[in-house]
Amino acid sequence: MPTVSKTMDAAAKQDYAQAPINASLKAGQKIRLLTEMIRIRRFETESLRQYQSKKMGGFLHLYNGQESVAVGCVSLMGDDDHVITAYRDHGHALAVGMTMNECMAELYGKATGCSKGKGGSMHFFAPDKNFWGGHGIVGGQTPLGLGLAYALKFKGIKGAAMCFLGDGAVNQGCFYESLNMASLFDIPVIYIIENNGYSMGTSLARSSAFKSCLAERAEGFDIAWAKCDGTDIYEVRASVQTALDRARNESKPTVLEISTYRYYGHSVADAKHNSEDGYRCKDEITHYKTNHDPIEVFKRRLIEEGTLTGEQVEQIEDAAKAEAEASAEFADQSPWPGDDSIQEDVYFEVDRQTEAGRTGRHFFND
Repeated sequence: MPTVSKTMDAAAKQDYAQAPINASLKAGQKIRLLTEMIRIRRFETESLRQYQSKKMGGFLHLYNGQESVAVGCVSLMGDDDHVITAYRDHGHALAVGMTMNECMAELYGKATGCSKGKGGSMHFFAPDKNFWGGHGIVGGQTPLGLGLAYALKFKGIKGAAMCFLGDGAVNQGCFYESLNMASLFDIPVIYIIENNGYSMGTSLARSSAFKSCLAERAEGFDIAWAKCDGTDIYEVRASVQTALDRARNESKPTVLEISTYRYYGHSVADAKHNSEDGYRCKDEITHYKTNHDPIEVFKRRLIEEGTLTGEQVEQIEDAAKAEAEASAEFADQSPWPGDDSIQEDVYFEVDRQTEAGRTGRHFFND
């Protein structure tokens, strides 16, 4: 039967810092977790500034407020684990080790971007880091995540595929088809629902029917599920580690719902996210920033336990800000893609005339 986690009263909440995966962290590793969250925040802030300066076009889906999810999950990746996500993908991209330069250049549509200027905000990719990209079609990444995990099982590799999706994507049919197959064939996929409370401009209560939480729907497919608080990166890591152990050692799927919050709208074009006649009020945003900001919560904790000082935090902030600003300068100075490039990168295997491209046999063959 599925493993089910119950929502606990705040007063009785477990101290996840004592979970084995967190208790073993050294001071430098803790500081690195905070640093990565701050880097994502600074990158997003600079991206917004450059977007408003008309340096980039198209969509821009910001990750501010959700940093602990990407950093907490990705920090547990092993060599045989993979990540795939939706269109709000900047945080995951930076967390897996992509550089700010290549990410910012992609937002600018420049040839030096991670997708050579052809993908934009929603389509960052780094196959060399087992990061299989952001995807603009809502829920479209869920069967792809299943496929990644199936390939691992088929090849006898003890790894997992972490597939991120938003709370709105849980209502897409392909997600349920994926859950059905994951359960039937014991596929080591972890579906991580980043529940930030809103499907575009529609609140969770108005967009989804549920009993206790979205992850509980996994019971209908006899899949283990759990829910955790994205405010606490320690809780994120402890919950994800359980799912990773299940995937790697038992080849079993998990649905994990992480409660989080986005400070900006669905995209930069979403002007109604905090207006007087919008779908949420400014007081709500202020409340989350004041009480549940994952960076501030973790920062205070590390200072209180003596892991770092306020001066060190300022240095981390300054370095991240400088790195983000430098990435904007890099993107601004980078060349545009040439006209001839429109015929390139249509299909990786064929473009490079690999054996798979010539024969049509790929991935599942030794």
